[in-house]
Amino acid sequence: MSIATRSDMRNIAIIAHVDHGKTTLVDHLLRQSGTFRANQVVAERIMDSNDLEREKGITIMAKNASVHWKDKKINIVDTPGHSDFGGEVERILSMVDGVLLLVDAAEGPLPQTRFVLKKALELHLVPIVVINKIDRSDARAEEVLDEILELFIALGADYDQLHFPVIYAIARQGIAKRSLTDDSTTLAPLFDTILEAIPGPKHQPEHPFQMIVTSLGWSDYVGRITIGRIHCGRVKVGDSVALIHIDGTMEQQKITKMYAYEGVNQVAIESAEAGEIIAFSGFENVYIGETICDASNPEALPYVNVEEPTIAMYFCVNTSPFAGREGKHVTTPKLRERLYRELRMNVALRVVDTDQADVFKVSGRGELQLAILIETMRREGYEFAVSKPEVLMRRDENGVLVEPIEHVLVDVPDKHVGTVIEILGRRRGEMVNMVPQGDIIRVEFYVPARGLIGFRTEFLTSTRGEGIIHHTFHDFQPYKGIISGRTKGSMVSMENGTATGYSLESVQERGVLFVEPGVDIYEGMVVGENAREEDIQVNPCRAKHLTNMRASGSDGIIRLETPRKMSLEQYIEFIEDDELLEISPVNIRIRKKILDTNLRLRAQKKQKALDESVA
Repeated sequence: MSIATRSDMRNIAIIAHVDHGKTTLVDHLLRQSGTFRANQVVAERIMDSNDLEREKGITIMAKNASVHWKDKKINIVDTPGHSDFGGEVERILSMVDGVLLLVDAAEGPLPQTRFVLKKALELHLVPIVVINKIDRSDARAEEVLDEILELFIALGADYDQLHFPVIYAIARQGIAKRSLTDDSTTLAPLFDTILEAIPGPKHQPEHPFQMIVTSLGWSDYVGRITIGRIHCGRVKVGDSVALIHIDGTMEQQKITKMYAYEGVNQVAIESAEAGEIIAFSGFENVYIGETICDASNPEALPYVNVEEPTIAMYFCVNTSPFAGREGKHVTTPKLRERLYRELRMNVALRVVDTDQADVFKVSGRGELQLAILIETMRREGYEFAVSKPEVLMRRDENGVLVEPIEHVLVDVPDKHVGTVIEILGRRRGEMVNMVPQGDIIRVEFYVPARGLIGFRTEFLTSTRGEGIIHHTFHDFQPYKGIISGRTKGSMVSMENGTATGYSLESVQERGVLFVEPGVDIYEGMVVGENAREEDIQVNPCRAKHLTNMRASGSDGIIRLETPRKMSLEQYIEFIEDDELLEISPVNIRIRKKILDTNLRLRAQKKQKALDESVA
């Protein structure tokens, strides 16, 4: 069959490391293409529609939009920049013909830049390099361009890919230039470069309709919405199409509504041709990666492979004394249904039932991805408990135990380099490079994923908040040996009741408090961090008995330190193997798996004796 190219359309994805300006650039592309009215009020980072995305300042889910420039339609996909959401990037790249690779003019290529570029080059996509933030005082655009070229060569780019066009940009001001000395004040050079460098979608005009599902949405009016790019053929509302599931089974349905993207909105259309990114309703039982095609000629497209998870947590029903107090969804069926529903939208997650009916093993790309899932469920009214993250190991073809290794990039002031090298050395890290950049030293490591659990908090403390860390999955390598966990124990409540200032004043002498007076507490709940290595049992609920005696001086004055407030990610890093994190819409608490003090101490003695006998 003959191959045709659509000249009226371009499909591009914007890829970059986290916080290099992707979503900000899309904002200005939409504004300068005339998508919004001149007097229309538009929020910043309009593509980050999720509350969590706006709070954290990162893109979590890939988003679609389109603009028109010189009578050509440009479909734009904004992708996540954090390595934990790499599964989003992998499936989205199958929808486009080219990529805008954004790189910070000061930071240069970072681990996630390497990851997303590697995926794009493997799919033979046409790259346009955009060096952003050239207005930074520490910008070094020429050096960064050399680093990008070295990265292309290291990743095995072909001859055509190495001759990429370069645009210099200030995304925040909506400025793009073909060279640093240009006096451009708009994004016109970038629009023109997209039309010149990125090819239109190629397709076989005579081939029947085919598309692969790359995203899923939901509408209260029409139900499940399927999103993807038409691979070949054409389709219109009312057509009978077949959904081919991953296991080969099929179901047929008529397309009831169909939409294309205009700006950031979905606009109803009657028909669409190959190359267009469309959304339509009709199928309820559909999953990402499945094929939708002409019912009279059902033929599946290749499934988009997504890299396997590297980390897992156990989600279980909350069994603490406070269970059911604060959550709306608290039962095993509700928890199970919600976790399996997440699999429809998130191809990088895995959920597995365990031999305990109320415990589920959830695997993902990293702590942040699982933390986002936990926070989303918490806001939806779910109440549950989660375990400490564990790294997923496996055996290679020779039977050797291998574990995931992360490529870690650390930017720290000179005075803290020794501390960071020492900490990562204890965590089995291997230093591979060190490059000074002004008063900042950039150090590269290969570190077992196990060694990064709980590392971020220790890193920020030891560098006094001046260090920056980036990491992404590198490879599986032979098991590196035992890595010691937390160096400080927990202060565990031995009573049920309400915390009192009188009791907490004496408890805080043993370490750092997590609770304040007036908080309800139960036996087995962790109320603070011990200053020493072992756990300690404390009574934070003891009240002062009133007497007729009066004392002079400071009697009755209670002085308490401000309790440590932690984010969800910090809680996840803090917990140990014998602890659980209790999640509810109102509170996050740390508790021991065995709540009863005597039973817990007995279990610890038994485990210690077992460890000594094995040794």
